[in-house]
Amino acid sequence: MRNRPSKITYKPAVRPPAPKPEGPVPDLKYELWQEIRSWVKPLIYVLLFFVFLNSFVIVHASVPTPSMEDTIRTNDRIVAFRLSYLFNEPERYDIVVFGRQETGRLYVKRVLGLPGENLIILDGHVYINGSETPQRYDFVRGRLTGNYGIRNQDTGMLEPFVIPEGYYFVLGDNRSNSYDSRHLPDIYIARGRIVGRAVFRYFPGFANLASN
Repeated sequence: MRNRPSKITYKPAVRPPAPKPEGPVPDLKYELWQEIRSWVKPLIYVLLFFVFLNSFVIVHASVPTPSMEDTIRTNDRIVAFRLSYLFNEPERYDIVVFGRQETGRLYVKRVLGLPGENLIILDGHVYINGSETPQRYDFVRGRLTGNYGIRNQDTGMLEPFVIPEGYYFVLGDNRSNSYDSRHLPDIYIARGRIVGRAVFRYFPGFANLASN
């Protein structure tokens, strides 16, 4: 009788225990918070930068009327630089953004008369300090018409506006459709009301306003 081969038994392989992690177990919540923070922090800095820019450096304004056409058209969006007059005063022909306490709104007009000057408008032409030469008007839309000044109650004669120190006389480029120093109850714009000089239009399309 043949000897039967003995049965071979196989023992399942025993895996060695996993090595214990060295050091503290990572805190997933903390790592997630750190990741979020790394994204949020720069966004906060960007937001603060734009708040600072809008509050102290530039003014965004939309022009809702045709008073400055054709230089600035209705619904054009412009940027004014608040720091333009930090060390300098507004000059003649500057396009400025100013506010009026009565309405709380911003307005965009062009400076024509400076502090201490006499100004009169005859047949639409602006004359300063009795000069016989009118100020430039190449930016004015349409025909020049109208006489504006202070009416002398005794003689009925039209006399020049006398611009006080610290104030400015402003006009729209579209003289026939502009509510400006010719019609404003207080006539003159105080220096403190001027918030910046218009420097460019950014919508629709770009246009340099500082050179107009």
